[in-house]
Amino acid sequence: MPVGVYISVPFCRTKCTFCNFASGVFSKELFDKYVDRITADIAGAHETAQQLGCDLDKANSIYLGGGTPSVLSSAQLRRVFIAVRETFQVERDAEVTVECAPGTLTAELIEALVTCGVNRVSLGVQSFIDKECSSIGRLHTRQIVLDDIERLRAAGIENISIDLIAGLPHQAPDSWRYSLTETIATGVPHVSVYMLEVDEDSRLGRELIAGGTRYHAHFVPDDDQTADFYIEACDTLSSAGIVQYEISNFAREGKQSRHNLKYWKREPYIGFGVDAHSMLPAYFGSTCEAVRFATTDSLDAYLASAPLTRTLVDSRSADEEAFFLGLRLNRGVNLLALKQSGGIDSVERYREEIAELCTDGLLELEGEFLRLTPRGRLLSNDVFSRFIRDVEAHAEPASLRILQ
Repeated sequence: MPVGVYISVPFCRTKCTFCNFASGVFSKELFDKYVDRITADIAGAHETAQQLGCDLDKANSIYLGGGTPSVLSSAQLRRVFIAVRETFQVERDAEVTVECAPGTLTAELIEALVTCGVNRVSLGVQSFIDKECSSIGRLHTRQIVLDDIERLRAAGIENISIDLIAGLPHQAPDSWRYSLTETIATGVPHVSVYMLEVDEDSRLGRELIAGGTRYHAHFVPDDDQTADFYIEACDTLSSAGIVQYEISNFAREGKQSRHNLKYWKREPYIGFGVDAHSMLPAYFGSTCEAVRFATTDSLDAYLASAPLTRTLVDSRSADEEAFFLGLRLNRGVNLLALKQSGGIDSVERYREEIAELCTDGLLELEGEFLRLTPRGRLLSNDVFSRFIRDVEAHAEPASLRILQ
């Protein structure tokens, strides 16, 4: 099966106050060193996979995430893409995505994206209200976003995704509704909606927990209002033909993120760079179904060639993943297919949990599909915990972490 290739770029123009990812503001002098290390890792991908007992096939998706990949120079981006295409046989119709911050898309960079075969751009908009963006450290305005979308389309890149965050400082029902209306008006085919996470590892999160006022923390909506914003987004986007297909993701017909679907459907992918995760099929051991491995989340350690961490995925772990990843999708988990692929025990061992969650109105069973209810999506972490023995062993890939 073709793999997805994920490349982490941990550099940003500014660090958003809510961000707890392995990214930050670094000297541009490090950029070339980082690209050197990434391209070397990509060139050695097949050897790495063999050492871990895995197979690598051709690639049908490439995703540059971060951080902000668009802070790299055109020459650096070209080096990364050349390395990928020299190492992997990339299918002609592969989905090639780059995450970009509004305001970083110079004419030269857009030309480089097109030259490198990029056909999808994800814009970290967060809000169409300038005050809300500036309150979290974003440097762009509504007009910059609209100009970037127009210039991307003029260059032939029409598959554009917009990220929005519910629960930002100063956000109110009217301003949230405006951001949704503006998003729809742009005509973009894909939208991601995240609920703000109060995380003690972020500046805003620490201030919220402490009850302080720095970083506009005292203007953050409460959990109930943030949940209302999310529900409104689900309804408003769906009414506009941008249909929810995953907890945080919405798309027009045929425009779902093919790369990110690999994570939720447990298809193979390999990651390069700081805090990059991989999952590849294993070809050794009767009880090992796959191998998950990850790089360090420290830039200094990564540049010093820190070793990978590896986790073997046995059949029980595979079943857990099938539930807590598959339930993220609106279609849910196909219990019949799961029984056929993993044996009846794959479903029977969770019969009690499934029954209780259905009774509580968090899951629903329709035919052979088990899926989250609308209420279950708001409490998804509680649902997922019922299927996991060791939550820490199943941390989500960096490119998938959600703000909820």
